[in-house]
Amino acid sequence: MASNILFITADQHRADAMGFLKPEISTPHLDRLAADGTHFSTCITPSYVCQPARASMLTGLLPLVHGVRDNGIDLPPATGGNGFSARLGQRGYSTAFFGKAHFSTKATFAATGTPEDRFNGDLYEQGWTGPYMGFQHVNLAAVGHFHKDRPATYPLVGHWERWFVERGHDEEALRLWAQSVDPGCGAAQTWESALPVAWHSSTWIADRTIDWLAAREKDRPFCIWASFPDPHHPFDCPLPWSRLHRPGELPLPRQRTMDLDRRPWWHRASLEGTPDLKDPVLRGFREKGSRVEPQSDAQLAEMTANYYGMISLVDHSVGRILEALSNQGLDENTYVIYASDHGDMMGNHGLYLKGPTPYEDLLRVPLIIRGPGVASGATVTEPVSTLDLAPTFLEWSGAGTSDDMHGTSLSALCQGRNAPRDAAYCEWHVDASRCGVPLHLHTVRTRHAKLTLEELSGAGELYDLQADPDEMDNLFGRPEAAALQQELERLLAAAPSRNQEHPQLPIIGMA
Repeated sequence: MASNILFITADQHRADAMGFLKPEISTPHLDRLAADGTHFSTCITPSYVCQPARASMLTGLLPLVHGVRDNGIDLPPATGGNGFSARLGQRGYSTAFFGKAHFSTKATFAATGTPEDRFNGDLYEQGWTGPYMGFQHVNLAAVGHFHKDRPATYPLVGHWERWFVERGHDEEALRLWAQSVDPGCGAAQTWESALPVAWHSSTWIADRTIDWLAAREKDRPFCIWASFPDPHHPFDCPLPWSRLHRPGELPLPRQRTMDLDRRPWWHRASLEGTPDLKDPVLRGFREKGSRVEPQSDAQLAEMTANYYGMISLVDHSVGRILEALSNQGLDENTYVIYASDHGDMMGNHGLYLKGPTPYEDLLRVPLIIRGPGVASGATVTEPVSTLDLAPTFLEWSGAGTSDDMHGTSLSALCQGRNAPRDAAYCEWHVDASRCGVPLHLHTVRTRHAKLTLEELSGAGELYDLQADPDEMDNLFGRPEAAALQQELERLLAAAPSRNQEHPQLPIIGMA
């Protein structure tokens, strides 16, 4: 029988936030996964925000080609229906998705009819569980996170959301989630939540994944995507995970003050602009929920401790799924992949969360792979992308090459073979509804350098990551870096999306 695939993702998990890279973080199950498999230390996201990155993971296409150039744009069903899940299903795989999909927009301006659209809550009254974007069975966390300044819309959309508000009595789970067990020191969007861990989305996703594994058709190979919404903000870590990391003992970034005068114009403009949105609630959320005012060291440490705690809870849930896999004797014939959609600034350069400030903190993501023939305890430094996962899954299934995808299979690198890569690509066409200014950002990342061009203005930033890993010295336009810039511009011009038509899909809301 063909090999099984267990794909596990987190949301906004930095590439360096794992215990085997930073001992101050508790991730014993991810550490074990890396020891038993291969860690890709230079894996980047195809986009700096959720929807484009997730659509690229599913389809193996760069954002401008699948059309989801920014959040607030739905992945066309025909495009999503040609992704790895549908192709594996055609080969006889049982396919299932649990957790945060974000292939379609949640906060739409009008009803769109997708299972993630905030106006489509009645769909869940009918017991709907798929199919969706090629997955035969789904249990969605359509929102994944509640926000104190963004009221929930009823009827709630998402299997987890509807389950969540039914916990306790009279929406007790929502009240406990918003309740802080300690006043803290006022870190932005951060509190120790009183929510019981049994009601947390990470627990729910692990539970649903484990239940499906037990009930699956045993004579068919399977592909599961288990997608955790954490550690995406708000940093609402529940007890006891919120106490696992002591704020006073955590190292903070060396460069934790804003240095906008050293950066291209759009860094400041994106932080100070007014989102072009008519809806006052959504505009306010973009202004306040997607931006963070400067934090004191104590506040940053508190935020970091909660962020790490959320990662540790995800890690615990990953461990539960891996244990279920082992108990069913599936270890030897199952590929396990752990990745994230994008990173988080977490105070570096005085910045937080995500945005059009293309530092390594956002660009690089975790990628660990374990499975049949995968080298144990290995580290791959070639520049790769989560774009490469879809063609990798197809190769593992026996489907052969995937010439219509932009990614390249990681199978040879997983086996320790010499398969050098020149570069990996990231792109994001930022709509003015996000930060008040439109931007066309294109990034190329090699093993030792990175170039980002803002096409509308011709501005850019260039870093020699070997000599300047903290990205302090922008070499763009400098005579002494002309050869490096020319080489990276050549690689960027060769990006697959530069030579294909780009569908002009409309912004229909905000994520």
